[in-house]
Amino acid sequence: MKRIAVYAGTFDPVTLGHEDIAIRGAALFDEMVIGIGINPDKQPLFAPEERQELMQEIFRETSNVTVKCFTGLTVDFARSVGANVMVRGVRTVSDIDTEFTMALANHTIAPDLETVFLMAAESYSHISSTLIKQIAFMGQGKSAEQLRKFVPEPVMAPLLDKVRNSG
Repeated sequence: MKRIAVYAGTFDPVTLGHEDIAIRGAALFDEMVIGIGINPDKQPLFAPEERQELMQEIFRETSNVTVKCFTGLTVDFARSVGANVMVRGVRTVSDIDTEFTMALANHTIAPDLETVFLMAAESYSHISSTLIKQIAFMGQGKSAEQLRKFVPEPVMAPLLDKVRNSG
């Protein structure tokens, strides 16, 4: 039986921490499907298609990683791609509380799906998409060197373009 995992999130923008979790997850499973969730309650910086293109660029040389957008429940998306595992990254103790609650709810809805937690690498445990946006916007788009420490190279130019064109 093929071991297919889903790593879902909004990834707005994708960070080095997201990339690290996806690469490590891809090493554990036959196939890793990155699911870019479309949450109507959020106002994303990047459109879903833009996030998908960035992710595809980042993982173009990782043969067992595919990237898809989805709406609705993550468990439904996981089932639609034939996954039996959902991978979640955990950075902090507060993440553990939130992720544990979500994993319990997901297990209640879909007992056939397992959740696997991967601890963030120490060098990425402080990175969040919110932090990246703050650095980019407060640095007035002049923060390329700072941003390189937080986001994959393919994200740099599009992120700086978004910041420059936002005003």
